[in-house]
Amino acid sequence: MAEYDFDVLVIGAGPGGYVAAIRAAQLGLKTACAEGRETLGGTCLNVGCIPSKALLHASELFEEAAGGALAKLGVKLGSVELDLDAMHAQRKEAVKGLTGGIEFLFKKNKVEWLKGYAAFTGKDSVKVGDREVRAKNIVIATGSSVTPLPGVEIDQQVVVDSTGALELAKVPEHLVVIGGGVIGLELGSVWRRVGAKVTVVEYLDQILPGFDGDVRKESAKLFKKQGIEFKTGTKVTGVSVSGGKATVTLEPAKGGEAQTIEADNVLVAIGRRPNTDGLNLEAAGLSVNARGQIEVGHEFETGVDGIWAIGDVVPGPMLAHKAEDEGIAVAENIAGLTGIVNHDLIPSVVYTMPEIAGVGLTEEAAKEKGEVKVGKFPMAGNSRAKTNHEPDGFVKIIADAKTDRVLGVWIITSVAGTMIAQATQAMEFGATSEDIAYTCHAHPTHSEAIKEAAMAVTGKPIHI
Repeated sequence: MAEYDFDVLVIGAGPGGYVAAIRAAQLGLKTACAEGRETLGGTCLNVGCIPSKALLHASELFEEAAGGALAKLGVKLGSVELDLDAMHAQRKEAVKGLTGGIEFLFKKNKVEWLKGYAAFTGKDSVKVGDREVRAKNIVIATGSSVTPLPGVEIDQQVVVDSTGALELAKVPEHLVVIGGGVIGLELGSVWRRVGAKVTVVEYLDQILPGFDGDVRKESAKLFKKQGIEFKTGTKVTGVSVSGGKATVTLEPAKGGEAQTIEADNVLVAIGRRPNTDGLNLEAAGLSVNARGQIEVGHEFETGVDGIWAIGDVVPGPMLAHKAEDEGIAVAENIAGLTGIVNHDLIPSVVYTMPEIAGVGLTEEAAKEKGEVKVGKFPMAGNSRAKTNHEPDGFVKIIADAKTDRVLGVWIITSVAGTMIAQATQAMEFGATSEDIAYTCHAHPTHSEAIKEAAMAVTGKPIHI
């Protein structure tokens, strides 16, 4: 009888876990993946990134039709009405197809799906349901869950988290979003487009913490123009529910007189926390840090030989693509190869309209490290954006004043999430602003704004 049941056991089948399992199997390791959900893909695919994008896209099309944008282009539709059930159905169809796709990939790569939630019984053993298995290497990839707001009960009817906000059966007349970060703004914008009044309450003085200062200011201006109301520098002290409605109690973050606002629904979106409860980490000799994360080394190894961790349970941004890259890297490290993730170049994207994206340092963070040069180009000067009636936003490039090496790129425009890949790749190769400025960009494309912003770093853009 073999000493181990598997060479690699991955706990969790989210973007980090399923990718790690597939890559390990590709490298010839006998691999299993433990997952307690009925479908693979984790939070991202089932109730996060993917279904939210399905609703974002559908709501954008609805607003274009209902708000008259298509009519201005000569596409006249007559009366337009919302079929919310159909909008939800296409979201579920997208999720079903993609989760089924991962199950197919598991079978194709001979990854065994252990159905159930895993808990450690020792340093190299876990129990999944009624079955106990041993593995030479165990990868913890259990993701994260919604951070609760003390004193606020989520009932998924009136007071919802990001999962409940995807499932609202009717458009709320008034939706209060607690948290002005990525999730709150994306889901708030969905319901605003289909008819809800949306109020975003943010504890800090500005929305989008962690983003470049210019981006934060411009984004707030654009969202206000779209009809979203903001209460920044404000904390929520309580939410009460009565008769299917919510009363939200607020007060200034720095102290002051309280006020209340009524809402049909309240979305709690103040962040996420690592999923480590129930893993019985103590049995494996592991513990978590003050933020509930599992600390790892450069190769994603924990303090216990043979146990590794990736994704939202380890320090760093809680992003699906970061977890995926770590999944590939950890599998390669287990196989004796060299798996590396450049954590300085993890792009962030907000899938609102326009999209907001950034990679590398903000201008504020870059200035703390030394002297910088900044180039900025407005999308109003970009021919494709103007042709598409998308003049809002800009591209901003931050470069080292001495070496000209690009330190950060920030973009607001309709396709910013796609455009940021070029910037990330250029920075991965150590590009200077001159390298980007002298790279030919196809015309007419939104990406020409990246070239122009690079030219602006030395004060020589053409189209402004």
